[in-house]
Amino acid sequence: MAGTGAKAAVGFLVAGVLAVVFGTVLTFVGPIIIDDQIVKNTVIDPNNDMSYTMWKDIPVPFYMSVYFFNVLNPKEILTGEKPMVEQRGPYVYRKRCQKDNITFHPNDTVSYREYRQYYFEPSMSAGNESDVVTIPNMLVLGAAVMMETLPYAFRLMISATFKTFNEGPFLTKTVEELMWGYDSKLVDFLNKYLPGMLPSSGKFGLFAEFNNSNTGLFTIFTGQDDIRKVHKVDSWNGLTELSYWRTPQANMINGTAGQMWPPFMTKESTLPFYSPDACRSLELVYQRPGEFKGVPLYRYVAPKTMFANGIDYPPNEGFCPCRKSGLLNVSSCRHNSPVFISHPHFFNADLSLLDTVLGLNPNEDEHGLFIDIHPQTGVPLNVSIRLQLNLLMKRVSGITETGKISEVVMPMIWFEERGNIDGPVLTTFHTNLVVLPTVMEYMQYGFIALGLVTVVIAVLVHRRLKNNKEETTNALSQERDPLLQDPTD
Repeated sequence: MAGTGAKAAVGFLVAGVLAVVFGTVLTFVGPIIIDDQIVKNTVIDPNNDMSYTMWKDIPVPFYMSVYFFNVLNPKEILTGEKPMVEQRGPYVYRKRCQKDNITFHPNDTVSYREYRQYYFEPSMSAGNESDVVTIPNMLVLGAAVMMETLPYAFRLMISATFKTFNEGPFLTKTVEELMWGYDSKLVDFLNKYLPGMLPSSGKFGLFAEFNNSNTGLFTIFTGQDDIRKVHKVDSWNGLTELSYWRTPQANMINGTAGQMWPPFMTKESTLPFYSPDACRSLELVYQRPGEFKGVPLYRYVAPKTMFANGIDYPPNEGFCPCRKSGLLNVSSCRHNSPVFISHPHFFNADLSLLDTVLGLNPNEDEHGLFIDIHPQTGVPLNVSIRLQLNLLMKRVSGITETGKISEVVMPMIWFEERGNIDGPVLTTFHTNLVVLPTVMEYMQYGFIALGLVTVVIAVLVHRRLKNNKEETTNALSQERDPLLQDPTD
């Protein structure tokens, strides 16, 4: 029996030590295994069906919500009064993105064009595309500013042309026409006699270029040679730098294409990306940690300096000529049209901009942009990109359509592109990147705890066997030594 007990004690001891060792090893090996799986699943590789399909055809439903600034006092604006607007919308469109012309290169890069299509969603909208709104006429007021420095006689001729085609300073049309284009005899005339002046040769609309179009030829790194470079842009339309801006820094193409980022992010990491629509690279900064449907995240937001002018933020000097902080002058990449991008309702902009237009009410919850990232993988979980399109309006002598308009940067529309991981994609994501690492973590501590308990049991068994042996030895000694026997016997 003693031999059996000793063997049991040794068995418990060996098993306990092995469990402690295994649990300890798992604490070091577990994270390495998880990180290796993350690398394997974030590299752009056609052999990895799940991650490649997710990159190629984004499975997350994306929506674009458009809000119009309906002008309430167009006649008064022409006499010099402040513009008064009311927000109309949202008009919601489901956005479908699909990469095509995918070509892998020997230097661990891949080229593609991403095509986008928009489908109106009446059930999610606060109106129909047949709704009628009034906004500034870019063809008239934009052209007036563009031609301000031309000879007076030429400006008179342009004004006469506007009158010939019944083009006034403001447009009152349906949402569908303003979004996707409307027939204009003036547009036909300009495309015939001044080709290249307008961005499109068909109907003229604010989003006419967007639908059934692509964002240009992107070449990005696959991450095969270095996972820290995955998704980063190598070139766009064959360019490694832009020519829109005044300094090499402003013309740099930085970061990713804006859909995914390299894994293993920290709170010091930023989210740089190149936006063809903004004609420049942008960068979001860490704000706070959080959770999205059980998945941990880091929230990144636009810094207040994103659209600051060169005076308030010298590194932005290259994006000038600037106006008040909060406005990005994109005329250099918009056919010299006096167009400015900002946050909606001039959020994070110079407060004086709010004094020039009545009806604006900026706040971070409704008008700030953010991207929620799973830091381990660099995959966005919840996205809301919000931008506003503005037009510089002013009186231009010789072009009578401008009346006595006071110089003002006029909001026209703002839009939000949003989407979040859900459904089977979220389930897979949660299982592989939250549940399994948690189980592995509990396993490693479980093995260590079990091992320690087993060692304690082995020690207790050993001590009990030792005590039993001593008791048995003492009893035997008493039987053999007569001096130790009871004298009455």
